[in-house]
Amino acid sequence: MTTAAITAPSKPGVPSKSRARRKAVLWGWLFLVPLVVLFTAFSLWPIVASWAYAFFDWDGVGPPEVFIGLDNFREALNSTSFWNAFWNSFLFSLGALFIELPAALCLAMLLNNVLLRGRNIYRLAIFLPVVSTTAVIGLVIAVLLAPVGGVVNEVLLGIGLVDRPINFLGDPNVALPTLVVVDIWKGFGITLIYWLAALQTVPKDLYEAAKLDGAGARQQLANITIPVIMPIAVVVLLLTFQRSLNTFDLVQAVTGGGPIFSTDVLPTYIYRYAFDANIAAPRYGFACAVGVIFGVFTLIITLLQGPLLAGRLKRTAA
Repeated sequence: MTTAAITAPSKPGVPSKSRARRKAVLWGWLFLVPLVVLFTAFSLWPIVASWAYAFFDWDGVGPPEVFIGLDNFREALNSTSFWNAFWNSFLFSLGALFIELPAALCLAMLLNNVLLRGRNIYRLAIFLPVVSTTAVIGLVIAVLLAPVGGVVNEVLLGIGLVDRPINFLGDPNVALPTLVVVDIWKGFGITLIYWLAALQTVPKDLYEAAKLDGAGARQQLANITIPVIMPIAVVVLLLTFQRSLNTFDLVQAVTGGGPIFSTDVLPTYIYRYAFDANIAAPRYGFACAVGVIFGVFTLIITLLQGPLLAGRLKRTAA
């Protein structure tokens, strides 16, 4: 003889599980509304609008009306000043990849040593420039590197390394390398933190086993440290590349892209055509087109990172 399951009625005043779940979901969506609104207004809409305005000859006053198709893109790609800014942006990235990245890794391995006293103080000192305002750092650097009265030139003259002041920021041949070095120093701390986080993922047992087998420091680095952190290293490489590629505030604060556009980068190039008061009529449409080209280039680099990361992960797992 079978008995039918009897569902006990819910107590008065106590909501059912389905109603409580719906209520929790509703509150979750309500908390997401401010984030969605702000993201749409300040991130999504500017991206969509820049793509639309890139096809117009528009000065920013009134609605865009003069549709010119791909003319802005053709003008940018055929402009020597655009490619000059593009190459300068790429040089900032090359400096970050080939100088900042390996130097930060070497220092991170040193600071990751538990036997080093005061390592937290060293980490803090290296990270301070990251949290400092770039515009303020740029102004301080401009004062320190001034050809007349600058501390750096005074020291170089005092110890006899140079016989006349160096115009670090006024010489077209010296200004760009100077800014690249300053940018590396400014972003060095965040790259160091990335490497320290990666080194924390290496199991200590592997080092202990390697020492028991007689492996030296170089063998441990080549056979344990590098293979284990390689998947994270690919991500660190991408993040460092993108950060250095978008250098703007430092260049704008120190040189404004000069002298003779020798330090001009794509962000300052876009800024000049969109907001520079020295231009009689702003060209927002052209600036948007350059921004779209810049964004597409960055997107391509990001998409190329995916297969590279997947391949590294497969080789590491094998």
